[in-house]
Amino acid sequence: MTSIINSRIPEFKVQAFHNGKFVTVSNEDLKGKWAVFFFYPADFTFVCPTELVDMAEKYEQFKAMGVEVYSVSTDSHFVHKAWHDASESIRKIQYPMLADPTGALSRAFGVMIEEDGMAYRGTFVVNPEGLIKLVEIQDNSIGRNADELLRKVEAAQFVAAHDGEVCPAKWKKGAETLKPSIDLVGKI
Repeated sequence: MTSIINSRIPEFKVQAFHNGKFVTVSNEDLKGKWAVFFFYPADFTFVCPTELVDMAEKYEQFKAMGVEVYSVSTDSHFVHKAWHDASESIRKIQYPMLADPTGALSRAFGVMIEEDGMAYRGTFVVNPEGLIKLVEIQDNSIGRNADELLRKVEAAQFVAAHDGEVCPAKWKKGAETLKPSIDLVGKI
């Protein structure tokens, strides 16, 4: 299996439901920006709305960091709208909900479950150059945490802006980082 880390995001053009409208989103829209792709199995399910609302509650923090969030499922943009209209929780979502009914985007990111026609819970952080810097894929029975994703995006942005520095375990914005060198070998 080849790693997707530091690979370029695929070219794509999909329909989305965003702020009450149907819009088209493509890889061109990401150029020069940080982005999070947040794949989930399906609308009108159980764990998915808890995750999407968690992301919605942190969306302003992501935006303040210059990050756009894109949720993605294999549902159509029509189903995204119907879910939005039917669910008080989903009405909180302000980020684009990408439609992937053919599974092309889910396959390109390596999260498609062919026999189910749905995606695994996959999270991908993409830098302004279009390179995937963080990947997290998990079984659909395990929900994610937007606070932890915020921390990871902050770390990715920090190391991108501070050449030669790395973020240790549990690093939080403002905490000490490390500058790898031969002098640190065996001393941490």
